[in-house]
Amino acid sequence: MKDPMDDNEAKSGSTGSPPDKGTLEASLLDLLSSSGYKPARPRILAKNLGLNEGGYQVLRQVLRSLEQAGRVAQGPNKGYELAAPDTKAGFPAVFAKDERGREIVRLGQPDNRVLRVKSGESMGARPGDEVLVRIVRARVPTDRGPRTIETAKVVGMARRQQTKFVGTVYLRDGDPRVRLDGAMFSHSVRVGDLTAKGAKPGDMVVVEIIHLPGPDDSHGTGVILEVLGGRGELGVDLLAVIRSHDLPVEFPPAAMEEAHRIAQAFNDQTPYLLGREDFTTDQTVTIDPADAKDFDDAVLVRRDEKGHWLLKVHIADVGALVPPGGPLDREARNRATSVYLPGKVIPMFPEAISNAVASLQEGQVRLVQTVLLDLDPEGRVTRRRFVSGAIKVAKRLAYEQAQTLIDQKEPGTDAFDESLRLHLQAMRDLAEILHKRRRRRGSLELQMPEARLDFDEENKVSGAHWRTHLVAHSVIEEFMLAANEAVAEELETSRIPFIHRAHPDPDPFKLRGFGRFVSRVGFELEHPEDRFEVGRLLERTKGKPEGRAIHFALLRSMKKAIYTTEAVGHYALAARYYCHFTSPIRRYPDLVVHRQLTRWHKEGRAGADLVELETLAEHCSFCERRAEASERELVKRRILAYLADRIGEEYDAIITGVADYGIFAQGTTMPFEGRVHISGLGEDWFSLDEDGHELTGRRGKRFRLGDPLKVTIMRVDQERLHLDLKLVSRENREQESPNPKGPKPRYPIKTKRPKGKASKKKDRGGR
Repeated sequence: MKDPMDDNEAKSGSTGSPPDKGTLEASLLDLLSSSGYKPARPRILAKNLGLNEGGYQVLRQVLRSLEQAGRVAQGPNKGYELAAPDTKAGFPAVFAKDERGREIVRLGQPDNRVLRVKSGESMGARPGDEVLVRIVRARVPTDRGPRTIETAKVVGMARRQQTKFVGTVYLRDGDPRVRLDGAMFSHSVRVGDLTAKGAKPGDMVVVEIIHLPGPDDSHGTGVILEVLGGRGELGVDLLAVIRSHDLPVEFPPAAMEEAHRIAQAFNDQTPYLLGREDFTTDQTVTIDPADAKDFDDAVLVRRDEKGHWLLKVHIADVGALVPPGGPLDREARNRATSVYLPGKVIPMFPEAISNAVASLQEGQVRLVQTVLLDLDPEGRVTRRRFVSGAIKVAKRLAYEQAQTLIDQKEPGTDAFDESLRLHLQAMRDLAEILHKRRRRRGSLELQMPEARLDFDEENKVSGAHWRTHLVAHSVIEEFMLAANEAVAEELETSRIPFIHRAHPDPDPFKLRGFGRFVSRVGFELEHPEDRFEVGRLLERTKGKPEGRAIHFALLRSMKKAIYTTEAVGHYALAARYYCHFTSPIRRYPDLVVHRQLTRWHKEGRAGADLVELETLAEHCSFCERRAEASERELVKRRILAYLADRIGEEYDAIITGVADYGIFAQGTTMPFEGRVHISGLGEDWFSLDEDGHELTGRRGKRFRLGDPLKVTIMRVDQERLHLDLKLVSRENREQESPNPKGPKPRYPIKTKRPKGKASKKKDRGGR
């Protein structure tokens, strides 16, 4: 496995260390897709790529990986070439739509690539459907020479994911129809008699699609299953999100009965405490959001007179309470994660477990799995231990309370408060040491804003804001990262199968596109594949106007983190091995890791069926994406409802995306994202540079990711979940060409002349 610390050292060439796999893969694919290429064996490929013997061995590994992923194939003479795009079987993938509404597919693990689907080549697939796709490759000309573009064509349907949708009832010529929320279907769906379910125009309902819209019937037909309530009524939007994402809310009776039996049995804690290490007299603290009730983790830090550290990370021992295979465990496995929606939590375990006997509540004896890390003054782990323990949390703090104590200069009012203040400041000092050490090994930190809603006394949205990231957040993050990594190293080096939290290396081609974008923003990034150079760039641009744009661009150049049984490492953290261990109340992969670690230490063995474990990992990845999409959708729905009463209000924003039909902008203080249509950018011919995240007009106008704007709210479509913005002004850019006559763009996009405004001069820009 590639050591992430070697990313910046290996270069292709005839001398020196072996080449980096990612860079070599990109060079190899460029060679195989070049005009005039004939299938060649590995030795010939190595010679053409200028590789020495060490590079040849790496090339063979890359070829095997690409062949397993179906991207290259061997011909009759054992020569390698790009896999034929008309493979009959097709590759398994999940159909989806991105944030712009474009159709995409995510290929199965370990490939995990995201490819676009051309219009008309989806076979009627809907988001969440499991499909079979062919990869279509085409050489297209660009300003920098020919480039190979890969798209996907859906050739088969493996499994329909969704047949139930949420929409709004209306009448068209007396005929009842439902306009489905979102942009999945362009037409409404015919439904039967409204009286059967008591629905009326304006109600939000759940509809099951009986006949899909198609060429012969653009509407299709459906049946109303449930009436949620009138659109705009309090709580209806929450129900709509729960139903549209098919989130499990109610627990089966058998699972609830088991949860209550466990909670009652825990009243007598004596049997549970046998053989456990006693940490109940420590000054252990929890730091969580102010409204949290499921406390997974608690920490304690000690520093001796020589500057050496002891870090104790206590994690709720859910596995000691919930036996595997029972009704409660099966339901938790099915849910895979808790879902945190604004104003409501859908837990993985019933509240009798998640908010009570498993939760590390202040002043209560609780069972824990503990990671004990001895560290030297530089933050290097000198010893690690894993024990089953019992704790009694001395103080429960919200992040804001912890931050106040961290910043406090004056001594506390009593001995406990002073001890707590010194403890938190010692935690801050250790977290800073760990953070610096992570940075030195190449860890990348993306600062992405998180939207938070504000509520009034009646629980109605009164506003929204971006979350402020506190030092207290970073303290807990660093300690959880250290514990997760220590557990992953223990299991991997002991050859125990477990679920990894993996972040695959990004596509080198996308990183080079990111490098071109960075240069256009005005920063230097000579080697975008070098994680250390990228890390220095992120640090240099932190807090600057261009910083958010650079972080956005890098995020879009990277792959998503997934759960898998493969030890592929974590790219962003620069970690060779990594897993999730610290949140077993709300994440099922953590519970699986707990059980494997406990079995290993108790029995000296911990086997697992790798096929079953990989299937579980993929299920957990899917449920995680579903939970994230649900939260994003509900936040978006409520922000759109709030903005619907504020048409014409002006906001500061930055460009977060560019497309051939316009730009997308995100509020800098109000967390909205909407579209400025290309017709609102001014009359011009525009050329889209997808890799450079830029839309350039022939007359010199330039709209680039990260550019600041002033926009007004123009139109809110709460059914399509769409926000239209109007461009008011933008920052003048010195680099924009003052000469309106530039070279005609290779792929021009002409904006329409605004209706009702005649121009005295004939526009010849597009001729």
